[in-house]
Amino acid sequence: MAQAVMDERELAERLGVSVRTLQNWRWLGMGPRYFKLTPGRGGRVRYRLTDVESWECARTVEQARRAA
Repeated sequence: MAQAVMDERELAERLGVSVRTLQNWRWLGMGPRYFKLTPGRGGRVRYRLTDVESWECARTVEQARRAA
């Protein structure tokens, strides 16, 4: 069975950020793992759903409870 993948637009919509933000994150090495379907600067970028979910989980923050 093939893995679910998303393009930049779909992932940007899921995360509530712009496509440009995703591009900046890739350049800075801080976004979810991705792969390119075609080489070069204008290559088509795709994100595996499993990689996106792992990236999201790694950024989950639990709030500390305050003492009453």
